[in-house]
Amino acid sequence: MAQLLILTPAANDDVLPALPLLSHRVRVIPASPEQLVKAPESDLVFLDARTNLAGAKALCQILRTTGLSVPLVLVVTEGGLTAVTPDWGVDDVVLEHAGPAEVDARIRLAIGRSQRSTPNERIQTSGVVIDEASYSAKVHGRPLDLTYKEFELLRFLAAHPSRVFTREQLLSEVWGYDYFGGTRTVDVHVRRLRAKLGDLESLIGTVRNVGYRFNVHEDDEGAPAVPAR
Repeated sequence: MAQLLILTPAANDDVLPALPLLSHRVRVIPASPEQLVKAPESDLVFLDARTNLAGAKALCQILRTTGLSVPLVLVVTEGGLTAVTPDWGVDDVVLEHAGPAEVDARIRLAIGRSQRSTPNERIQTSGVVIDEASYSAKVHGRPLDLTYKEFELLRFLAAHPSRVFTREQLLSEVWGYDYFGGTRTVDVHVRRLRAKLGDLESLIGTVRNVGYRFNVHEDDEGAPAVPAR
């Protein structure tokens, strides 16, 4: 039996009609940043995105940037499925009228995946520390003010030091295979990321006519981008 938290703008308990048929403990609170501060402990969070997709997406990103450590599952309508992309940062989606067997399976699988993962893993290399649990990054101890995509781009490149990725590969890996924007999006984010890295802007290297890579300082070449506990 899991402790579940439902965030909903409607402040009602019929977000997932199948849940009362299961044995899990369920709490329902308003889907607002103010309520998140005093949210009860839970094993999994359901976020109601049935009526306000834009607001739900913004709240998803707030939850991830503040270090949510449990699975985040989006509750959507059939039509809302087309709006959900990788940059929402959710672990799974479920339709509002899913049956109890499906809902229970998604809960078990999401919690199981979370328990097998290492949410406190960090990437530490060449003066950069990237904390995946809190979606934060520092350069020589200085916090970087990164957008969600800038963080994801830095994290992905640093996790594969010295490997060259084409713009198309970065679009697929960071933005998602279903992203319809052009490769210029990658160039814009690289430029912004370099500006925020300051003196370490050269960490994001350009390989002419190919793409980008994360350059490892010579002192780190023996063991680059190692997870730090």
